[in-house]
Amino acid sequence: MLTSKDGNNSKGTSVEKVMVDASPHVLVVDDSLVDRCVVSMALKCYNIRVTAVEGPKQALKVLDAEHDVKMIVTDYCMPAMTGYDLLVEVKKSPKLRHLPVVIVSSDNIPERIKMCLDGGAMEYILKPIKAVDVPRILSYI
Repeated sequence: MLTSKDGNNSKGTSVEKVMVDASPHVLVVDDSLVDRCVVSMALKCYNIRVTAVEGPKQALKVLDAEHDVKMIVTDYCMPAMTGYDLLVEVKKSPKLRHLPVVIVSSDNIPERIKMCLDGGAMEYILKPIKAVDVPRILSYI
């Protein structure tokens, strides 16, 4: 949150305005701490506010509580629930279906890529995410 002093009010004391941080909010979902950190750091270089969680079930809890998430970047391969499963849950929710979802994976499997894109993912990116990928990803916000 940012604050700024805005002169004096009628009593001669300074008035402080509170401004909400206008950085876009991206939810990063990956069961690998290293991969969560890599994606988070890449996004933060572009002044993006990041919430990082280790699985789709936690992501759904965050999405239920946070109403300012503008995009989801999720790993595909995670235990219990895949990134594709998260994509399906997001796209079938009237409250969430507008959110762009980007899938990242170390697996270059054409059938999986097609399934994710057909399921509504904006993009399927091979890990590790690179700095040159970030502006393109952010264009979906």
